[in-house]
Amino acid sequence: MQLKMLTTIAAWSIGLMIFFPILWTILTSFKTEAQAIASPPLFLNFDWTLENYQVVQERSNYMRFLWNSVFIAGGSTLLGVLIAVPAAWSMAFVPSKRTKDILLWMLSTKMLPAVGVLYPLYLIFIELGVLDTRLGLIVVLMLINLPIIVWMLYTYFKEIPGEILEAARMDGATLKSEILYVLMPMAVPGIASTILLNVILAWNEAFWTLNLTAAKAAPLTAFIASYSSPEGLFYAKLSAASTMAIAPILILGWFSQKQLVRGLTFGAVK
Repeated sequence: MQLKMLTTIAAWSIGLMIFFPILWTILTSFKTEAQAIASPPLFLNFDWTLENYQVVQERSNYMRFLWNSVFIAGGSTLLGVLIAVPAAWSMAFVPSKRTKDILLWMLSTKMLPAVGVLYPLYLIFIELGVLDTRLGLIVVLMLINLPIIVWMLYTYFKEIPGEILEAARMDGATLKSEILYVLMPMAVPGIASTILLNVILAWNEAFWTLNLTAAKAAPLTAFIASYSSPEGLFYAKLSAASTMAIAPILILGWFSQKQLVRGLTFGAVK
């Protein structure tokens, strides 16, 4: 009983430590600029105000940035899943002697410093005319997250008995029918968690979105960065912009946490 209580306390403590920066950002968004930099810091005993949100709304077209983020995160995830499902199927059910090498190579690409390929990719975007476009960002974010999508789906697919797919083939199922009507319904928890995780990764991506956009396709990461100026940081307004940017993904994560946990543990234990 004592061990269980200590484990619970430790889990809550770690959770609060992780969530505290988000909580502090939300609280700071309701302060004035003077209160935001007050020493000692003000936690709850301050005059709450919505002035920062009003200023942010007047200065920036929040809905345009929000729509860009939704379009880019959703589009890159959808495109990645469409490519990763057949790739993961082939690696899980029709493996070759190089399958593990390919998986490790795909994972190793995540270790490449992004800045190392920024300049050539920037020039390619200029030549193709996709700089500062949603299409360009969708392709880039899809390629960045594709190794994760393939790895997750491969792990989930490996836990599905191959005999079920063989039985479907014996009943006359085509490859398309096998994937769409047999494999995917059985892997719904894994696919759903993969989609959710990659939407979050794409939503939070800052390096590529800040370097490959200017105005037209700028998502919420650029919306936040616009409140950092040479004159200094306006912490209260920056916090308001950050709160508005993370609110949609926080709400999504809150309502889908059970599905996310279920999917992440799917295939972890036989």
